[in-house]
Amino acid sequence: MANDLANTGPSEQPPSVSRRLIDLAAPIIGLNVLNVLALVVDTAMCGRLPDAEVALAALSFAVQVLFLMMVAMMGLTVGTVAMVARAHGAGDHERVEHVISQATVMTIVLGIGVAVIGNLFGPAMISALGASDAALDVAMDYLRPLLLWQTFNYLMILYGAILRGVGNTRLPFMIAVGSNILNVGLNYCLILGNFGLPQLGVLGAAIGTMAAQCFGTLGLMWAVHRGAIHHVALRAPRRIDRPLIASLVRVGVPAAADMVILNAAFLSIIGMLGRIDEDAVAAHGVGLRIQALAFVPGMSISQATGAMVGNALGAGNVGLARAVLRSSVVLSTVVMTSLAVVIVAFVEPIVAIFDVKHGSDLWTYSIMWIELLGYGMPIVGVYIAFVGLLQGSGKTNVSLRINVIATLAFQIPLSYVLGFTFGLGAWGIWIAFPLAFVIKGSLGYLAYRRGDWAYVGRDV
Repeated sequence: MANDLANTGPSEQPPSVSRRLIDLAAPIIGLNVLNVLALVVDTAMCGRLPDAEVALAALSFAVQVLFLMMVAMMGLTVGTVAMVARAHGAGDHERVEHVISQATVMTIVLGIGVAVIGNLFGPAMISALGASDAALDVAMDYLRPLLLWQTFNYLMILYGAILRGVGNTRLPFMIAVGSNILNVGLNYCLILGNFGLPQLGVLGAAIGTMAAQCFGTLGLMWAVHRGAIHHVALRAPRRIDRPLIASLVRVGVPAAADMVILNAAFLSIIGMLGRIDEDAVAAHGVGLRIQALAFVPGMSISQATGAMVGNALGAGNVGLARAVLRSSVVLSTVVMTSLAVVIVAFVEPIVAIFDVKHGSDLWTYSIMWIELLGYGMPIVGVYIAFVGLLQGSGKTNVSLRINVIATLAFQIPLSYVLGFTFGLGAWGIWIAFPLAFVIKGSLGYLAYRRGDWAYVGRDV
C-alpha cells in the first residue's frame, strides 16, 4: 500500500480506492464481530442461569466499568495507529519498528495500572451506578479476574491495531477466529456447568474470556516477531523515547477523553435508568450487545478509513485521503442503514435470543431500546466516517470538541429532561442518544470542509 500511495499524484484518485477500503475493512468487520460476539455469547449464556435478571444486570454494570477502564488504552491505540500508518506510508520501516516497541512498553505499564486501580475502586464505581448488593457481588466476580489479566487484552488490541495501520487486517482476523472458538467453548462449559465442569456463572465467563485474550495476544506478538510486517521485528526498546511518547500522548489523550465522554454518556444513562427500574438497566445491557454488534461494520470501515488516510498523508497525497473519506461516507451509511432495517424488522426474535420472558418488563424495555438504536444507525454511519478521517490524520482534538458539544452539552441534559422533567422514563432517557448523532454528523462535516486535518508528512 505504501508504494501505491507514493506513486499516486497529489490530486489523483485511484479508481480502486473504494475496493481497497472494502478489502481492508472486511477482515476488520470480521474481527470486531467476533470480539462483540464473545460478549453476546456471555450474555446469552448468563441469561440461562437461575438468577438470570441479576446476572444480566451485573454484566451490564461490569461491562460499563470495563469500557471506562479501556479509555486510556483506546487513546494509546489511536495515537499508535496514526503514527504507524504515517511512517508506513512514507516507507520508513525503522520508524514503524520504533513506534511499536515504545507503544508496547506503554501498554504493559498501562495494563498493570488499570488492574490495580480497577480492583481498588471497582465496587465503588458499580455502587455509584445504582447496582443492588446482589448485582454488585456478581459484577465483581466478573470484573476482578478480567482486570488482573487486562494487560493481555490491551496488547491484543494494540497489535491488532498496528497490523491494521500497515494494511494487514487478515492476520488479526484469523487469530481472532481461534481465540473466539476457545472463548465460546470454555464459556459453554464454565458458565452453565456442562461436560461435568462446575457451574461458575459469570465467573466462568471471565475465565473463558481471559484464556481467549491470552491466546490472541501471544499469537499476534509471535506473528509480528516472525515478520508479519515486512522489514519490521518485535524488539525491546533500548531507551524510552520521550519525544515520541509525547507525540503519542498528544494524539492519544484527546481520543481517550473522547472515550471518557462516550462512557460518561452511557454511565449517565445507566445511572438514570437505575433510578427508574433495574430491569431497564438489564435491558440496556442487552441492547448494548446488539448495538455493539450492529455498529461493528460502520466502526470497522471507520478504522480502515483512518489507516488509509494515515498512509495517504504519510505519502503526501491529500487527494487520495479525500477520496477515501468520500468512499467511507457512502459505504458506511449504506451498510448501517441496511442493518438498521434488519434490526427494527426482527427486533422481537433478536430479544428472544437472550431468553428474555415475552411480555415482561425486561422484554418491553429491550424492544424499546433496540428499536431506538436501529432508528439512529444511518446518521451514525455518516459521523463515524468523519471520525476515521480525523483519527487517521491525528486530529483527535477536533473529534473531542465535537463530542463535548454533542454529548455533554446536548445528550446528557436532554436525557435527564425528557426522562424525569417530562416524565418519559426510559424512552426519554434513551432517545437523546441517537439524536446526539445528528449534531455529531453535522459538526464532522464542517470539520472536514475546514480542512485543518490535511497535513502531510511522516509524523503526526
